Amino acid sequence: MSVFVLDTNKKPQNPVHPAKARLLLTEGKASVFRQFPFTIILKETVLDVASNPLRIKIDPGSRETGIAVINDDTGEIVFAMELRHRGWQIKNNLESRRAIRRSRRNRKTRYRKPRFDNRTRAKGWLPPSLKSRVHNIETWVNRLCRFCNIQAISMELVRFDMQKIQNPEISGVAYQQGELMGYEVREYLLEKWDRTCAYCGKTDIPLEIEHIVPRSKGGSNRVSNLTLACTACNRKKGNKPLEEFLSRKPGLLKRIQKQSKVPLKDAGAVNTTRWDLFRTLKKTGLPVETGSGGLTKFNRTTRGLYKTHWLDAACVGKSTPEKMFQIDKAVLIVKADGHGSRQMCRVNKFGFPRTTAKSTEKKVKGFQTGDIVKAVVTSGKKVGTYIGRVAVRKSGSFNIKTVDKTVQGISWKYCRLLHASDGYSYNTTC
Repeated sequence: MSVFVLDTNKKPQNPVHPAKARLLLTEGKASVFRQFPFTIILKETVLDVASNPLRIKIDPGSRETGIAVINDDTGEIVFAMELRHRGWQIKNNLESRRAIRRSRRNRKTRYRKPRFDNRTRAKGWLPPSLKSRVHNIETWVNRLCRFCNIQAISMELVRFDMQKIQNPEISGVAYQQGELMGYEVREYLLEKWDRTCAYCGKTDIPLEIEHIVPRSKGGSNRVSNLTLACTACNRKKGNKPLEEFLSRKPGLLKRIQKQSKVPLKDAGAVNTTRWDLFRTLKKTGLPVETGSGGLTKFNRTTRGLYKTHWLDAACVGKSTPEKMFQIDKAVLIVKADGHGSRQMCRVNKFGFPRTTAKSTEKKVKGFQTGDIVKAVVTSGKKVGTYIGRVAVRKSGSFNIKTVDKTVQGISWKYCRLLHASDGYSYNTTC
């Protein structure tokens, strides 16, 4: 992973090898501008040297997104990172908050019919859990554009065909019409499960639609998660997991699991956000190249590269060089942590406050929770050097979370700021 360089006017220059950057810092010709991604700024004006045009390549994913910066002319992978999203955490937080809110309103107010007339959504609206993925990628594209000479963008315009994934052999008329063409859900299930109870095998009796993975356990209303059961079996199963309910019938369990299909939540998340991400990248004013997932796999296979998110990103699109190399093997791992909570006080599982209201001032002695600091403790029981994320207190006694432990009670006087809190945590792999 090369080091980004800025001139005295904060304009991007050609990235340099880490050894070259170390020499410039040692000789006093440059200073550290940013820790993640590591960027230096020159202290002396250099002659105008045209910086090489670079390309950002993106492989969007539901949980992780690969990002690579490549020089198309030389094939050098200048920068590589894997961005880990927090969409599922946002979804869980919203569901928990909704449950607490509804419980509180039921305790405090009389029942009223729900109203929906004033609840409209803008065109192109996406749930917060999905929109956060787009915002994370947008943030890092804008950052990289500030630190290096980006002239083009390539992204994998992923298109997951849900029918094709559920049934790879589907073709012809069945593929064109779709699995539900001409059927209602109930009629489709009656046809799929041979008009019998999936658990006891009884026929010619009233059958009910039953969720294989219970709704209370995260199951969905997709057809792949629905089956038919008689009233007795449906009540007996309740909200038990299928494995627990059929623990004494492994043969039947295997048959039902084979006949049903796994809900494709990750595929749906990528499929939903792809065009919104494309429009967001177009707003940068840079040319955006798109490629398919099949082309990415072809490029990676023909070049003999192994499967990782950042190498998939490097192989996106037709602009992929025939030969690629990386001078420094380090890859930056970035995890989205958010910018804290807007709640004034923490609540317990029942929605009641369990802490006092937090202060409106985020900073204490010039530090705020989430900053990456270096603390050199010279006296006391905690003598040593600690580098990690800090949690501030009004008293000035901070906690520092290092790679392997959390050190409590470090005075702010020993701390030096390395990287201000920006909603992400960082790690590096080689």
